[in-house]
Amino acid sequence: MRAVLVRQPGGPDALDLVELPVPVPGPGQVQIRADAFGVGQPDVLIRRGVYKWMPPLPANPGNDVAGRIAALGPDVEGFAIGQKVLLSARDLSQRGGCYADYVVAPTDAVHALPDNVDLQAAVCLSNYQVAYALLHECNHPRAPKSVLVIGAAGGVGTALVQLAKLAQINVIGTVSTEEKAEFARSNGADHVIFYRSEDVVARTRELTNGEGVGLVLDHVCGPEFTAYLGALGKWGTLLSYNAFAGLPEENLMGTMRNYLDICPAVRCFSFHIYDHDRDGRRALMRNVIDALGRNAIRPAISAVLKLDEVRKAHTLLEQGSALGKIIMTP
Repeated sequence: MRAVLVRQPGGPDALDLVELPVPVPGPGQVQIRADAFGVGQPDVLIRRGVYKWMPPLPANPGNDVAGRIAALGPDVEGFAIGQKVLLSARDLSQRGGCYADYVVAPTDAVHALPDNVDLQAAVCLSNYQVAYALLHECNHPRAPKSVLVIGAAGGVGTALVQLAKLAQINVIGTVSTEEKAEFARSNGADHVIFYRSEDVVARTRELTNGEGVGLVLDHVCGPEFTAYLGALGKWGTLLSYNAFAGLPEENLMGTMRNYLDICPAVRCFSFHIYDHDRDGRRALMRNVIDALGRNAIRPAISAVLKLDEVRKAHTLLEQGSALGKIIMTP
């Protein structure tokens, strides 16, 4: 079978497609024949060799695969040959391992999927799992009636927009281009702000009639992070779930005290909080699988490439121009 390996960390050229023996499921394991692979930032971090949860080299950087059960190991119950399933490396003992024609995994790491679910859509659900946690698990002081999504056309951003609308939350999203604005609107965003040409905070307050939003969701951080406190309403929460632009330069506590009249909160989130919370982690996935099965969410797929185009897939992801999720198929 074909699999992708990284022997020495680096750019997309570090991704090698190799031939390996087909893995055989042992007791309590199933063999999955892949139909779709997700391409995400953890894959890139593994490829670069900088992931905090880095698997040993040579490493297979894939973290999400959807497919069908191809073989059952001894003593496996509750699964059947041909059944649709989803595997996320979040449920494995280490990250990676999913960029391969066949993957073997313990049954307690595999998510059964409804028959009506499209496997290419299903492999996008890890983004929705994160988005669901951001919206519903972070214990906001009061349930937000409105949310500002930074980067509303990205993979997690799109999931946030759709799940927020499902929860009847008013959504304002920031975008960089008219194409991304149209894409965000098509996914349910009520308003968009062009962050390169508009004052995000002032425009947010204008769109909320001066009240501000209950929640700001930001994966960029950097110098603008503390400014988003000005977009919050009373009891509002500024939530950072990544820091692609580095850390804020201002004194965060000092800036927060400029907004004592709204009692703001700041929270840092990482999905790794669920690494040792299997029940909580899998409950999140069940929620979004159910939503997909009911057609309540519509995962947006930006590009579908072949596994032998894995270098191109990583290049597209790092360019930052994708509208939704990049996936691969065998």
